[in-house]
Amino acid sequence: MSHVKENDTVKVHYTGKLSSGQIFDSSVDKEPLEFTLGKGMLIPGFEKAVLDMKVNDKKTVVVSKDEAYGDVHKELFHEVKKDQLPQDVQPEVGMGLSSRGQDGTEHKFRIAAVNEDHIIVDGNHPLAGQDLTFELELLEIK
Repeated sequence: MSHVKENDTVKVHYTGKLSSGQIFDSSVDKEPLEFTLGKGMLIPGFEKAVLDMKVNDKKTVVVSKDEAYGDVHKELFHEVKKDQLPQDVQPEVGMGLSSRGQDGTEHKFRIAAVNEDHIIVDGNHPLAGQDLTFELELLEIK
């Protein structure tokens, strides 16, 4: 039986959990995740975990923050005056926002704090700074 290797396209079911055990994402009861290894489509630790698996293999792996979304970077927190927000936005902690840079690229932020005249937005990935646990089941190697 063949094993997963670099550049293989695979289908997997997965459940991602935080260290608290809270599920943050899962493909169970949905379509399995299909991806090609080595294309940088997923976090490095997830791809490494799938390497060498065989069809029908199941395993649980802990992916360190260094092989997931990295550390939380303080320079990605920014103060924004409330009067710079669209008038119909009522800011709340955890709310997602986006803005376009001068070059047209879209940047996504989460509101980290709401103050009287300004908010603090966080441009880090929501899972930055966290080790992640994945339950994996390899369904197919294409």
